[in-house]
Amino acid sequence: MVNFSINKAILVICITVAIYAFFLIWSDAGKVSEEIKKFKFEYVPLIVTLVVAGWFCLFARWELLLKHHGIKIPRKKNMQIYFSGFALGVIPGKVGDLIKSQLLKTNFNISRTVSAPIVIIEQIYTIIGLILVSIIGMLYFEIGAYVIGSFIIFLIVIMSVIQSQKLFKKIFNIFKKRKKIGKIIEPLSESHEILRNSTRGKIFFYASGLSTIYWILECSAVFVILLAFGIELEIFVMIPTYTSSIILGVVSFLPLGIGVVEGSLTSFFTLHGIEVSVALTLVIIIRIFTRWISVCFGFIALKLSGGFSIKDN
Repeated sequence: MVNFSINKAILVICITVAIYAFFLIWSDAGKVSEEIKKFKFEYVPLIVTLVVAGWFCLFARWELLLKHHGIKIPRKKNMQIYFSGFALGVIPGKVGDLIKSQLLKTNFNISRTVSAPIVIIEQIYTIIGLILVSIIGMLYFEIGAYVIGSFIIFLIVIMSVIQSQKLFKKIFNIFKKRKKIGKIIEPLSESHEILRNSTRGKIFFYASGLSTIYWILECSAVFVILLAFGIELEIFVMIPTYTSSIILGVVSFLPLGIGVVEGSLTSFFTLHGIEVSVALTLVIIIRIFTRWISVCFGFIALKLSGGFSIKDN
């Protein structure tokens, strides 16, 4: 199953390259090329620093959640395992992140019924941080306010399911009957208590705080990318513009929201008076820095962690 997931991730990457190529041709590759020449490369170190700092906020959250449930493993190996999840994050629904659960099982014999819920709860905290950062600029971007408001309702529903054992079991049984995802969610059959304990007390505030810092850093990186192209978009306008496109990508359940994020963010930028070819150039560069570099780094971590050779057990 692991090798199948890796092959699937590679297929998604190839499809993404094809989609980006289509966007470039559709928008006039010549104009995009001209826009890229305007990019000020002296901003690259700052952009990369902000993006990588965000990764380590996510790792700190992962380590915090593991320790909260009594799981302690060597930090170096833990980092390799965590960043391996970046490689398979391109698989729809983020189920590729469960590679971390498999690696913990293989390397440290940690039950997937314990680690899989932690992988899932990470995604919940990512959503919480996304919403908290988005709220800052809701008043500055009307369309974003509707998108973010709807997503808040979605989050409330998820948290209600986590806090109610009866509701959790009902939802779990519905998904368990579906052949395609039944095996994937099986490790969650006894996970309700872990999920609930991961969203209560101090752990909730610490994990939410780290998630918020992650999104602040990513939004800051996007803001610097705009500056590198000489575009001055007020940061309180840029934040909900960017996060709204990410939210639409999340609810699409497509791998990394491919196509949805790019299309919506391009449209949102044009609403702010940015020319289509410029907007598309911005979006592609933003996605390379904020997502695709991490995917490449993830494959390196996957190799170091032994993820290419593990087998389900």
